[in-house]
Amino acid sequence: MEHLTHPLEPIYDNNSKILILGSFPSVKSRENNFYYMHPQNQFWRILSDLFHEKISNKKDFLLKHRIALFDVVKSCDIEGSADQTIKNVEVNDINKIIQNSQIKYIFTTGKKATNLYIKYLEKTTKIKTIYLPSTSPLFSKMKYEEKLKEYEKIIYYLNNK
Repeated sequence: MEHLTHPLEPIYDNNSKILILGSFPSVKSRENNFYYMHPQNQFWRILSDLFHEKISNKKDFLLKHRIALFDVVKSCDIEGSADQTIKNVEVNDINKIIQNSQIKYIFTTGKKATNLYIKYLEKTTKIKTIYLPSTSPLFSKMKYEEKLKEYEKIIYYLNNK
């Protein structure tokens, strides 16, 4: 178990309409200095399939589709990439992102991110989270097609709200 500080900057601009929050970057994401970088993580594949678009530049793709991306946890004790080992949590201040964008909806990926968001951030943001299943290779209870169906909520909130 080691104490780590979040190494990545949030991705957003003043046009961002939704915010997707994970828990804390995986070992592979920390090594590659970007979000959801484990080769078996389905996050980028799901977004590519949702928007029917090949993703060449991840940051440009997110901003083009008005999606902000960050994590709930600023620093914590963690073993490897395992969410269930996260302890001694300090959370990120996401109000700066909300104040400097058009974000009205927040999605959390996985149970840990959802529970931490509700416990520490919801009372200050006053925005209820919309749960999305984890795209981690460790979360194999759901088939890819089922996860993709859940992530269609993103399209709905981007287009209809």
